[in-house]
Amino acid sequence: MTSAQQETVEVDLGGRKVAVPKGGLYDRYRMDTDLDEVARDPRVSGVDFFRRLPKTRVDSPIGSTLTPNFYYRISTVRLTMLARSRAIRSRLPKELAPLEAAPGLGLVSVMFFRYDVCDIDFYTEAAVGIAVRPARHGRLGFVDLVAGLKNDRLDSYVLSLPVSTEIAQVRGHDGYGFPKWVTDLDVTVGADRTTARVANDDGGTDLAFSAPTPAQRPFPSGERVSTLTSYTQIDGAWHATVSQTNMLAAGSTSLPRGAALQVGQGRMADDLRSLEPIRTLRLDVVTNGQLALHMPVPTSVPGRG
Repeated sequence: MTSAQQETVEVDLGGRKVAVPKGGLYDRYRMDTDLDEVARDPRVSGVDFFRRLPKTRVDSPIGSTLTPNFYYRISTVRLTMLARSRAIRSRLPKELAPLEAAPGLGLVSVMFFRYDVCDIDFYTEAAVGIAVRPARHGRLGFVDLVAGLKNDRLDSYVLSLPVSTEIAQVRGHDGYGFPKWVTDLDVTVGADRTTARVANDDGGTDLAFSAPTPAQRPFPSGERVSTLTSYTQIDGAWHATVSQTNMLAAGSTSLPRGAALQVGQGRMADDLRSLEPIRTLRLDVVTNGQLALHMPVPTSVPGRG
């Protein structure tokens, strides 16, 4: 990285000043990015997915902004594990219920994200999340569970969501209601191997992960688009945030062999331990994808029972 690329400028997000890369996409376009310019980036496979998703301007806790937030080249990792519903419920708000794979057994995930080209510039992210029942869905059947595990549709509640940049933290925490903080966070998703490391406040390891990358299958743009709905509370009211992932190259493996998850010391490690995971079910890796992240909207979340 050159010194010019390391220069930053200050921008205002709902009264908070944050630093962004000088000359980066956010500095130049403030979310209204020129798709023709993005299409010329050799890291980006194309922009047709985004041309069919017009942006709208909305008021939000971070000020007036355009939605969705576009991510033009991403890589993602999801490690899905079984955990006892008793432990999961101890970490869920009473309004939400776990998605169960079997009576008394729910699903939790550790996730890592690398956003190489996006409206708010490069950053990395990690998450500890819980698969939950859709807020407006009745009794869930086997089809719902299979769809969630295939990563085609999932509803979640996130316990930890550290990021590597200030703008991602402010937008995610103030604008979306997610539990975000800034830390050193490395994510590398290669054709042969995937690695990630999240640092704690002392520079030690919070969580770390390493595994062979599952064999990847290419998909035409728009053929395989997964949807994730995340529930958060903003000013005491429930909101739903929808993200759509356009998978361009992805692969999965069940009961993954050679996958190593190091649970160290830190907020993510504490959250994962509290869920008491008992078995790893599946590893999903997207080596090439795109994402549209919509601003949260108020939603009705009924109480359990």
